[in-house]
Amino acid sequence: MQTISLSLFRFTRPLARLMVLGEMAAARRPGGPLPQAEFVRLCGSGTGEGFTPRPNTAVWAILAAWPDAATAHAGVADAALFRRWRGRAAEVWTAYLTATSARGAWGGRAPFRAEAAAATGPVAVLTRATLRPSRLLRFWAREPAISAMIGRNPDVLFKIGIGEVPWLQQVTFSIWPDTASMARFAHGDTAHGRAIRAVREEGWFREELYARFAITGAEGRWGGACPLRDATQMKAIA
Repeated sequence: MQTISLSLFRFTRPLARLMVLGEMAAARRPGGPLPQAEFVRLCGSGTGEGFTPRPNTAVWAILAAWPDAATAHAGVADAALFRRWRGRAAEVWTAYLTATSARGAWGGRAPFRAEAAAATGPVAVLTRATLRPSRLLRFWAREPAISAMIGRNPDVLFKIGIGEVPWLQQVTFSIWPDTASMARFAHGDTAHGRAIRAVREEGWFREELYARFAITGAEGRWGGACPLRDATQMKAIA
């Protein structure tokens, strides 16, 4: 079964951040940085609760889709790219995921195969979009209200905004206790729900992808702890 890894790295030293910028450029070379992976993206991050137009040069991510769980764990543990980043990072956290649903495209392809049953415990959600330049101002005008809302939401267990190209290509990743709490945030009469309706009505995105995942494992620390630190949450993904 396809396994997706999302690894987050926090770099405190300026030289380490410069190293990552070089890796970002090298990742576009033929062959890619992780030959055993089916899909790879190296991403920067934004500040704030969700994502913002202000980049955070301390936090970077490696998102990879692997053919199976064993290859995913081996790749994260042993691949040269991961070893370099891990060796220079002050903090690292990795989530292992299997897709339960996925629709849309990323760079013209569908990177995730929905092969797992719907999650009964914590659910992870990833959204990715390429914005139309003509819609940038409308999109980012709504961002502060959405970020404030997700920051106040007592249900969200974890959230981060990452992306490939600042302002134009955005990814959000969040973890929720269950699908019901996630749906209330995403589709209710809220800032986020109204933004979703505007996306459809006004055609903000040139390309978009939406995927849900079951969480099959996690390792490392983020902010000094595992985001799924509650014993019940950890049991649900064991």
